[in-house]
Amino acid sequence: MATPSLTTSARPAPKAPLSAPDEARRIALVGMKRLALGLLLTMAVIFAVSFALEDRYPWLEYVRAAAEGGMVGAIADWFAVTALFRYPLGLRIPHTNIIANRKDEIGASLGEFVESNFLSDAVVRGKLESIGISRRLGAWLVQPVNAERLTDEIAHAGSGLLDLLSDDDIKDLLEGVAREHLLAPKWGQSLGRLGEHLVASGRHHAAVDLLLDKAQSWLESHPEAFGQAVSTRLPRWLPGFVGEMVDDKAYREVLAFVSTVQAEPEHPLREAIDRYLAELMSDLQHDDTMIERVEVLKLDLVNNAKLREFAGDAWESLKESLLIALADPDSAVRRGITSTVLDVGGRLSGDESLGTRIDRWLADAAGYVLQKYRHEIAGVITETVERWDPAETTEKIELQVGKDLQFIRINGTVVGALAGLLIFAVAQGAVVLFGL
Repeated sequence: MATPSLTTSARPAPKAPLSAPDEARRIALVGMKRLALGLLLTMAVIFAVSFALEDRYPWLEYVRAAAEGGMVGAIADWFAVTALFRYPLGLRIPHTNIIANRKDEIGASLGEFVESNFLSDAVVRGKLESIGISRRLGAWLVQPVNAERLTDEIAHAGSGLLDLLSDDDIKDLLEGVAREHLLAPKWGQSLGRLGEHLVASGRHHAAVDLLLDKAQSWLESHPEAFGQAVSTRLPRWLPGFVGEMVDDKAYREVLAFVSTVQAEPEHPLREAIDRYLAELMSDLQHDDTMIERVEVLKLDLVNNAKLREFAGDAWESLKESLLIALADPDSAVRRGITSTVLDVGGRLSGDESLGTRIDRWLADAAGYVLQKYRHEIAGVITETVERWDPAETTEKIELQVGKDLQFIRINGTVVGALAGLLIFAVAQGAVVLFGL
């Protein structure tokens, strides 16, 4: 059985393919390199031809001098440009392959440069104040299309957040909040104070009237309920018609009593109810026995299992309702969000004083963040460059600026040719003038 080759497993991971913009830059860079190399070879050919024929055609001396200067300029600039990215011809000449060798220093310098010149409080504050963020944001938000778009994003984010939340954690949270704010305080004093306020203000009269109305309605709809209600308690030897008369009399008396209490605000029963409620509210606040009875009732009504069930039902109902509302473009929640966005946009774009305050607040907030974390923000550049592979760093930078640097080689060829021609012409002129 063959064992895997160690060399195979130790091979470096294949390079990721270049993005479309970087591939376009690579093609342009290769084209410029070929152009610069073509000019160098052209100068070499011209130099060789003119050097070979200058004895026969003396004017070719000027051409040879120009070609010679062009070659020198092209080679010198090729060396300078190449030394930035790699070792020329693979020779480890000092102060070459600069980017790879000084990558970390370049990253640190770049981070320091950004920190000093772009992340200063004056620069950021001036930029924020000049662009008028609140005014631009308001003008964008006030457009119905943009408001709908932002609403869609908010709804999508809200649905995602609801799905992300743990149901058990939310139930635990609701149960804890209910236990702390609902069960921990004693109910007696709170109910007593609230009831005392209601009784003192007479707001309980509406509840009493409602009960009386319901009682009258029920009595009128169920006269048979009083059938034999009293007669069954009479002696058996009384005739049956007597029992019926007693039951009917009792029914009419009760109905008349309820009607009388309804019609008379100062009826003794109403006053008795007021006194009873006032005493009850006082006992709820000050009677230890009553307070304890309320606490026992509270614990019996809301035990651990019921509280957990209540928290679960409340959260599931709320979550389901929110998910349905957020998914429905015509729901009240979505319309409310859109309306709020439009209102905020209108205020930001129309209220100059509000916009000024918001812009000033944003500038202050940005200034504070920069003051506290400017070095850390700039440090991201330094740390990122430090993590880059030297070869990868060289390739990235060369793709960005290499095409423009090839113009140095082209210009060096042209300038070298002109300089060589000028120097040779000056030298020849001096020979003619001074007989050197």
